[in-house]
Amino acid sequence: MRTNYHTHTTRCLHATGSDEEFVLSAIKGGYQELGFSDHTPWKYHTDYVSDIRMTPEQLPGYVESLRWLQEKYKDQISIKIGLECEYFPEYIPWLKGIIKEYQLDYIIFGNHHFHTDEKFPYFGRNTHTVDMLELYEESAIEGMESGLFAYLAHPDLFMRSYPSFDRHCKLISRHICRTAARLNLPLEYNIGYEDYNDKHGLITIPHPAFWEIAAHEGCTAIIGVDAHSNQYLETPFYYDRANETLRKLGMKVTDRIPFLNEK
Repeated sequence: MRTNYHTHTTRCLHATGSDEEFVLSAIKGGYQELGFSDHTPWKYHTDYVSDIRMTPEQLPGYVESLRWLQEKYKDQISIKIGLECEYFPEYIPWLKGIIKEYQLDYIIFGNHHFHTDEKFPYFGRNTHTVDMLELYEESAIEGMESGLFAYLAHPDLFMRSYPSFDRHCKLISRHICRTAARLNLPLEYNIGYEDYNDKHGLITIPHPAFWEIAAHEGCTAIIGVDAHSNQYLETPFYYDRANETLRKLGMKVTDRIPFLNEK
């Protein structure tokens, strides 16, 4: 079954396409189930304003829009409503309340910042040192062990900015993968940057060396489109290529996640 649980909306301020256009593109691309997981809002204790996520005031409209689309397209595609969340310990109680209040189907773990983006930079652009690698590992393992998340999105995110996959990368990758395997938590094979990488001759994420370790450690993979444009969902090329890569690695691949409202 072709599924994707990593879909954004324009509310994150760096995506294009209306909510309905994402649904129509997913139908065109042959998806049977589409999960929206836009960047979660956080109700900060400071006056910090993020430029990569919706505000708490936008969350009701997000859920309302997707519930309307669920009903409108129920005979063509299954739509699930979630969020992509960091592990910010100080704000987890608020997040749990939001999950319950809006009866979200799931949340995925996007390990973008260490504990809060009020103070710590984005791992995908600022992981240039071993110290940052170790912070990435620490927060990844803390978040996975929290039991909150359906899977770890782009687990190799640090390779968007770290200069080369050295022995330090190997070490933290083994620790992350062993934790995921122990918890039976899938790791996302993120194809959201594949077209950019191909056009520019880059190797960032998904990073082959990371996924060799994930395969060796017995991890389960799930493919995530990380769709910031509805057009990402219309072509099957990168999705099919990801399946073939994972098959060659001998990895177990899942196409579905457990939902919070499932008994």
